Amino acid sequence: MSELSEQDQAISRWLLLCLTLIFCIVILGGVTRLTGSGLSMVNWEPVHGMLPPFSAEQWKEEFGDYQRSPEYQKINRDMEVDEFKSIFWFEYSHRMLGRLIGLVFLLPFLYFCWRHRIKPGLTPKLIVMFALGGLQGLLGWYMVKSGLVDNPHVSQYRLTAHLLSAILIYGFILWVLLDLHYRQAYLSLRRSDLSRWRIGSLALTTLVMIMIISGGFVAGLKAGLIFNTFPLMGGQWIPEGVAALSPWYLNLFENSVTVQFTHRLLAIATGLLLLVWYLRGRALHRDAPVKSSFKWIGMMVIVQVSLGIATLLWQVPVLLGAMHQAGALLLFSAMLINVHALSRY
Repeated sequence: MSELSEQDQAISRWLLLCLTLIFCIVILGGVTRLTGSGLSMVNWEPVHGMLPPFSAEQWKEEFGDYQRSPEYQKINRDMEVDEFKSIFWFEYSHRMLGRLIGLVFLLPFLYFCWRHRIKPGLTPKLIVMFALGGLQGLLGWYMVKSGLVDNPHVSQYRLTAHLLSAILIYGFILWVLLDLHYRQAYLSLRRSDLSRWRIGSLALTTLVMIMIISGGFVAGLKAGLIFNTFPLMGGQWIPEGVAALSPWYLNLFENSVTVQFTHRLLAIATGLLLLVWYLRGRALHRDAPVKSSFKWIGMMVIVQVSLGIATLLWQVPVLLGAMHQAGALLLFSAMLINVHALSRY
């Protein structure tokens, strides 16, 4: 790790704050989903919508908008305004945190540009970060709109795309942060003695991403609420109904049974591969940053698999569900740090 200049320290602290806020909004998004709050705000008002209802009349108006939505008419017809407030605040907090992240990113960026404190080559990356953040907000509303039509359920495709986009933005910022702290030049695969390790790390990081995508479909279809046993599903290794849809590939995305089954297989396979990766990496590598990155992988894979099983057995309580989503993001972080460390030695 290199000693940072004063201006790079300021940039690093700023990006770390943005990264932390993105981590928080991903978890809050999961809580919003788990509490059934995501469709409580049926309007998208980027400026006017920043102020929540204050008076009883404003709450009545907000609740009236919700009462015209399919979710209220088909699922929550017995809901009163006080119950509505409890789900409203989750979605409102999620949207406001997204706007706060935009401000926390934009205002320091403009200041650093004005003071010429951004080193050459970094500005284009920061502009891309901001643009991706704006697109993420639009994607979030596109996701919500899918549940404001006849079927009051958010599309699992749009939900997973929204989750994946957030994680890719998170990963991009984390990688730039690592670049600030580790100044060694990237080694080409042909020049590096660790080429096979780097390819392996990239492959496993991709596998973790696929597992997260699978988890997005589990969340979108609420597939975690069925077969709350482990390791068997309904007393079987391969549950009935796993191939109920035609054509066959629709089962992977629209069949709750198949989606949970696939997620289990991916989690078990990924967990075992990562444990082997950790054991071999810790034994063979002596460089401190590389060895440390393997240690984080070993710790997080055990934590994440344990959280996944507990979340399933307890039928997806909000706290465990949120912790499981946080664990996925931390495991992805550990893999990205591993890739980064292996790219320089």
